[in-house]
Amino acid sequence: MEYKEALGRAFAKVPSKLKEHSRFEPKRFLSRIEGNKTVISNFSQVCSSLGRKPEHLLKFLQRELATPGEIKNSLLYLGTRIYSQRIDEKLDEYIEKFVMCHECKRPDSEIIKDKGLSFLVCHACGARRPVREL
Repeated sequence: MEYKEALGRAFAKVPSKLKEHSRFEPKRFLSRIEGNKTVISNFSQVCSSLGRKPEHLLKFLQRELATPGEIKNSLLYLGTRIYSQRIDEKLDEYIEKFVMCHECKRPDSEIIKDKGLSFLVCHACGARRPVREL
């Protein structure tokens, strides 16, 4: 009986709803400021971890941060000083809009064009939703 009592006490202490851990941990940008420019040194690695083309993420960052940018040798050069916290906020926004499935909350998706429109298609659950063009 002692074992069953101890087991009952242990189960009583376990929270009823455990925090769910996501298997998807996106890479964060490694950025530095050089003069009046911001350099992101791992831009291509972040793009490959998200499964998106670097040009797509670049267009998003240029539009959202209102700055010119160019990719040279897997580095991203942004035309103004932007602190890493702001860049990370925009990366999270990009992931929410263009990577994560709104139905199953998984990153197993891709952007495809069909009849002139872009859609985010989830490979995990089959959901399909339109996304805006960049």
